[in-house]
Amino acid sequence: MAKTVKSKKIVSAVEAMYGENVFSLKVMKECLSKKAYESLSKTMNEGGVIDPAIAGEVAASMRDWAVSKGATHFCHWFQPLTGSTAEKHDSFIAPDGQGGVAMEFSAKELIQGEPDASSFPSGGLRATFEARGYTAWDPTSPAFIKEGEDGTTLCIPTIFCGYHGEALDKKTPLLRSSAALSKQMDRAGKLFNVKPVTKAYATLGPEQEYFLIDKGYYEQRLDLIQTGRTLFGRKPARHQQMEDHYFGAIRPRILAFMEDLDQALWKLAMPSKTRHNEVSPAQFEIAPIYERLNVAVDHNLICMEMMRQIADKHGLVCLLHEKPFAGVNGSGKHNNWSLVGTDGKNWLHPGANPHENAKFLFTLCAVIKAVDVHADLLRAAVASPGNDHRLGANEAPPAIISIFLGDQLTDIVEQLEKGEPKSAKSGGTITLGVDVIPTLPRDATDRNRTSPFAFTGNKFEFRAVGSNMSPAAANVVLNTIVAEAIDEMCTQLEADLKAKKDFNKSLQAILQAIIKKHKRVIFNGDNYTEEWHQEAERRALPNKKTTPEALKAYESEKALALFEKYAVLSRKELLSRYEIYMHNYKSVLSYEAECAMTIAATQILPAGLEYQANLASTINSVEAAGGKSKTAKDSLIKVSALIEELSLGIASLESAIEAHNTDKMKAAMLEVRKPADELEGLIPADLWPLPTYAEMLFLY
Repeated sequence: MAKTVKSKKIVSAVEAMYGENVFSLKVMKECLSKKAYESLSKTMNEGGVIDPAIAGEVAASMRDWAVSKGATHFCHWFQPLTGSTAEKHDSFIAPDGQGGVAMEFSAKELIQGEPDASSFPSGGLRATFEARGYTAWDPTSPAFIKEGEDGTTLCIPTIFCGYHGEALDKKTPLLRSSAALSKQMDRAGKLFNVKPVTKAYATLGPEQEYFLIDKGYYEQRLDLIQTGRTLFGRKPARHQQMEDHYFGAIRPRILAFMEDLDQALWKLAMPSKTRHNEVSPAQFEIAPIYERLNVAVDHNLICMEMMRQIADKHGLVCLLHEKPFAGVNGSGKHNNWSLVGTDGKNWLHPGANPHENAKFLFTLCAVIKAVDVHADLLRAAVASPGNDHRLGANEAPPAIISIFLGDQLTDIVEQLEKGEPKSAKSGGTITLGVDVIPTLPRDATDRNRTSPFAFTGNKFEFRAVGSNMSPAAANVVLNTIVAEAIDEMCTQLEADLKAKKDFNKSLQAILQAIIKKHKRVIFNGDNYTEEWHQEAERRALPNKKTTPEALKAYESEKALALFEKYAVLSRKELLSRYEIYMHNYKSVLSYEAECAMTIAATQILPAGLEYQANLASTINSVEAAGGKSKTAKDSLIKVSALIEELSLGIASLESAIEAHNTDKMKAAMLEVRKPADELEGLIPADLWPLPTYAEMLFLY
């Protein structure tokens, strides 16, 4: 009996905590008039422009709620093209003319802000002297409270644009792409005679991988501080080869961090669901339940910030770089994406009747078509210097974009290509017409960890997104390319209906044509093998291995026309992204190279020279005493050769930096790292200047 009571108390405590720092629909219902609440809730659920008539009431209620939570300031929280978030805090206080203050917050302050647009990346959209920019409230993502040490701040999610309306952020195109996708899904709903109960929308559940290391080690590693990854480090004798860390028992210190993180996220209504050890030592994962895509992206960015802050309180550092340690698994952000139609149902969930299955196969084929036609854009959306170290390694998919469907779905697709599918590998039969796929269990597929784009039962998992990246870019592309595919499919179906053709036959013909044309992108095997790379080349699938290669897709006429057609990004806006991301790539390579040169020249080389001197002194002392020093001499020869190799590498790196040549920088950094890592295996531990992989990965 006592256990039951205790369980109920725990549940009620979580329920009371959940969303307590969010200006949610529940809070709005309590503090807004019925008219204002219904208007705002409609905007949040269906999009559209906020009714100006209710803005003042919403602002006053939001202020009162925030002040009751201890807030003294508010900020417009936005997502510039830096890849992180930004905020400028303003206090609520206004002098009352009598020596005191009042707490004020106007409708104008809620709806619009004015940060400096010239100090953020713009790719030429803004000149240095063109400073005016605007933030504008996004009512589809709820305002929230950010807790500080001695107070709180009201954060209002916003878009960020230039003086002439140019999108200078990641949220604006995300909202535009969501609108484009919703519009085409609404058309599909009408064709399938769906009774609408909601606007169509995409959902997202981004799994987040990360590393935790002791703060003391981090503070001794200039490379981690400056670049987020280790530029030097010898792989320890034991790392992940025992395969005992994945899903292993969580250490108390790490569990304490996870518990604090969960509670902080729950307060912000983030549905954190899963926590566990990942494959590499010191690597972990957190995963949420699916939400509307825009809110899920906001939540993931807040989550990454919370992870860093809470880790610090536990004497830890959270590393979100895609490859902080060479030779062991890197970290991704698995982008679990799906589509909800106007009937409020997931159209990527195989159904229990012919009508549901027809919608499923329609959506499935739209995704197949989209991914094949625009594989280059999906690759560009996950291109970054950090992800270049991860894609194609043993824990991440290669740069070749392909789709995994699993045996059962592939069998159905192959039958569809030949005519009408009549059976499934799971058993059972189906009739002709709209009943184009048998009833499938939710988990009708295996899981393929090597596939970049895998169907996993009721969603697609885009595994190539990097852990440190905002999910926005990948989902802008995904939304837009699927919107295009659905648009083209709906246009053909509408024309056939107008011509009095049978809907079921038209649908089947369209799906069959898509499979025949785009089946090359389907691959269920091991994406790591050389055989697949050769086969992918035979199929003419793109394989852009580096960020500069991949980003060229943003310059193509195909991409420019696509984003312009669906009003997601203008030509200028898309080309600006190419400029920004290329500048970021070059900047990262440059500061990594400079950091590597600094560490090699001021820490590793001096340690090598000191050990070299110690060896020489030992040899002289031993021989002067009449002893033999062959072992010491052999060590001296080996260490001296590595020191010379290291010195030459430093000179090459310095030359590459001076020439601003990123390709030469990459090569020279490897040239420096090789002898440095070998020296780590020879120089005594008390002389080695850097915490080792063995220490950082196991002592936390």
